[in-house]
Amino acid sequence: MRIAIGNDHGGLEYKNEVVKYLKDNGYEVINVGTDTKDSCHYPEFGIKVGELVASKQADFGIVICTSGEGIMMAANKVKGVRCGIGYNDDVSRLMRQHNDANVIAFGQKFMELNDVLRRIDIFLHTEFEGGRHQTRVSMIEDYEK
Repeated sequence: MRIAIGNDHGGLEYKNEVVKYLKDNGYEVINVGTDTKDSCHYPEFGIKVGELVASKQADFGIVICTSGEGIMMAANKVKGVRCGIGYNDDVSRLMRQHNDANVIAFGQKFMELNDVLRRIDIFLHTEFEGGRHQTRVSMIEDYEK
């Protein structure tokens, strides 16, 4: 499985830990985030991850900034991306089960690393339920057209 990951300077520390964790667990990682603490712009990285996921060059995406909010908004501007913030375990599961999310966002300043890693596992191992949820996802896809 190929995972695209992007971050700005506010998510650098967690990005580095997440990349190591993913590689240690057998995932292929496409790192399009910054590798320095120099101030930069989160939209660039959220959009890059979104484009990789939407084009099927990556199966899923992970985006990290200070709060998770801005980079999530940027990723969601890419047609075909459904990104939510993994602010707890249940939401990290439900965004896959009910919304067929393909990108998950985290805020380094407001989340513990061990929670982020656990929620990544939850997200990557949860299947979309389809059924009544497919109707709702299709409504989003129809609007994008």
